[in-house]
Amino acid sequence: MARKGKREKRRPNGAARSGAKGGGSGVEGDGGGKGASSATSGSSPSGAAGSANALWEWTKTIVFAVVLFLLVRTFLLQSFYISSGSMENTLLVGDVLMVNKVAYGAPIPGTHAHLPGYEDPRRGEIAIFRPSWEPDVDVVKRVIGVPGDTLAMRNGTLIRDGKPQNEPYVVHDSTVADETHPWMVWQYQYLAPSVDRKSYRPTLENWGPIIVPPNDYFVMGDNREHSLDSRFWGFLDRSRFEGKLAFLYWSYDATSLRPLKFLTAVRWPRIGKSPGK
Repeated sequence: MARKGKREKRRPNGAARSGAKGGGSGVEGDGGGKGASSATSGSSPSGAAGSANALWEWTKTIVFAVVLFLLVRTFLLQSFYISSGSMENTLLVGDVLMVNKVAYGAPIPGTHAHLPGYEDPRRGEIAIFRPSWEPDVDVVKRVIGVPGDTLAMRNGTLIRDGKPQNEPYVVHDSTVADETHPWMVWQYQYLAPSVDRKSYRPTLENWGPIIVPPNDYFVMGDNREHSLDSRFWGFLDRSRFEGKLAFLYWSYDATSLRPLKFLTAVRWPRIGKSPGK
């Protein structure tokens, strides 16, 4: 009986031991908790340092992203929004263009200098520039004449070097009168030798021949009767070019009455296209 009693006592002791082990585990856990608490308390500076390091890494990432964006926007690609109809139907109000600034050589901010480009503006290209008469405004037109070209227009048809040009992208408005404009007097000093300066009277659809001087370009809008272009304000200096059209990366119907029309009136078929000749 004693043995049995002892055996019976062992069970509680065993249970106690088991509990003690469990308790030990619990105590170790508690001790671990205290140790962890103590360690946490002791590692507060390193934790703060870790947070500071993480914040610094995020800051560097954001700064790098901003700098990269500014570099790309300034020297490589930039978007432009079409807000007027002077290039219809090639470009429509609500089109958003991606412009290649590398081709002609990107302008260096704060200076009149440009980075070297890999080509000069070519006939038929759609270019973005800042005219001398409004240097803070970006304008988009088509390059019509390059240095050395002899240009004229007869009844709305462009003549280059004596040859009528086929321009399928041009839009004419017959309701607009073919009238002269005071600004067109600049043409007199560039007239071809064969022109009688005394009788010369340039109009919207009849002018020239004029000769494009070195380093200058002649640009016009595709919507000919609704475009304020080189016919009025003269040649465009090479340094005025910002870049050339790469593609349309967004387009929406700006005349739509839908709410959030830039999302609800999207012209999906135009996106990604590169309107040209």
